[in-house]
Amino acid sequence: MHVLNDIDNDHELPSTMNPILLDLPDSCETDRLWLRCARAGDGAALNAAIIESITQLRQWMPWAREMPTSEQSEAYSRHAQANFLLRSDLTLRMLRKSDGLMVGSTGLHPRDWDVPSFEIGYWVRTSLAGQGYATEAVRGVTAFAIRHLQSRRIQIRCDAENLRSQRVALAAGYVLESISVNDCRTCDGQLRTSHTYVHLA
Repeated sequence: MHVLNDIDNDHELPSTMNPILLDLPDSCETDRLWLRCARAGDGAALNAAIIESITQLRQWMPWAREMPTSEQSEAYSRHAQANFLLRSDLTLRMLRKSDGLMVGSTGLHPRDWDVPSFEIGYWVRTSLAGQGYATEAVRGVTAFAIRHLQSRRIQIRCDAENLRSQRVALAAGYVLESISVNDCRTCDGQLRTSHTYVHLA
């Protein structure tokens, strides 16, 4: 993967750095994917991917309880673009390089800029599940976080019953750090056990 080359960890971010002052690229690439910041105009393609995948997404994603309209997906994309500029949340769209198809979404949720540490989230549209896109995206985002944000800790947190997500974390080189019982509610209101996988730079 091109993005994994020449990672330089020699220059750490100052602990007093204001994240909004960070000059970050808004994209990176892997062998098959272009990972770029959410943008105005993404709404229709994002909505189509969500509608195709809504049954699977509803099992794990609280935001997928209601079917979004195309306008709602567009509004979300514009908010995500603004949040990227503010460095409050770094959403990246997965686009297939061969044809520009919206494969899914990923990104980094800042947890502590003083470390710095982040959490990765991801989902892939149903028709492309099982083809390694999520693992490829996680590896790319991990490299992005280390190279451009000097991250010292990146975590993936998922439901103990979400075996597919767990396999992605392990395939991307993350290790199981902890199992938290009854730490939150599932999408249907049941108590959830979560697995936390980590990558430490």
